[in-house]
Amino acid sequence: MLPLRSIEQLSSKIRHVGRFQYVVLLVGCLAITAPLELLFHAHVYRKPLRLARTLAVPVVLFYAWDAIAIHRNVWSFAERYTTGWLLPLHVPLEELIFFIVIPICALLTFEAVEWLEGRRHG
Repeated sequence: MLPLRSIEQLSSKIRHVGRFQYVVLLVGCLAITAPLELLFHAHVYRKPLRLARTLAVPVVLFYAWDAIAIHRNVWSFAERYTTGWLLPLHVPLEELIFFIVIPICALLTFEAVEWLEGRRHG
């Protein structure tokens, strides 16, 4: 367990990140999973056309879903944690980044597990 002083220092650093907190978190997700490309032969970044085709449909669908939900006031985003940069249809930039980053992390993880399973059984 972290001592109280460490928690307070961490909390202070997070507050300084402020509006970029969500983007920093997403970059962290990529940074943590990126080594899977090299260590476990995930072949996600090595095949950019395949990656783009894989991401295209979910990104478009989730972007539309977000735009509709925002328009209908079903949900909103805390200005405190977002940059304030809005894309068409009032979708925050961070949402588009999220729709790209999270599937990439999932693909990296899936491909790495597939490679490990193949090695174990092959």
